[in-house]
Amino acid sequence: QVQLVESGGGLVQAGGSLRLSCTASVRISSIDGVGWYRQGPGSQRELVAHISSGGSTNYGGSVKGRFTISRDNAKNAVYLQMKSLKPEDTAVYYCNLAKVNPDGMETSTYWGQGTQVTVYS
Repeated sequence: QVQLVESGGGLVQAGGSLRLSCTASVRISSIDGVGWYRQGPGSQRELVAHISSGGSTNYGGSVKGRFTISRDNAKNAVYLQMKSLKPEDTAVYYCNLAKVNPDGMETSTYWGQGTQVTVYS
């Protein structure tokens, strides 16, 4: 069973930084898509940051310029560096892995269990 394990969440004052990590129990290849999503209280899950199968990076509008997604395929890991955090960034953050075959087709998608980020003012 594939597992994605997130870590690095916590309680931080507004303006502070956190770095989230996600480690997969399977190999992450360079063509797989990886991303971070979040779900705040009473809100739907939304995109935070994503690296597509083709390598392009996409960020949710509210985090552009503050958050940076990166990946280390050798470690089967995905990271999210978060700076200048705001109370509205408070949410459960989820890691996502989309496995892609050599033909470019997505074959399966996996989610982590989530890690809580709470930003106080």
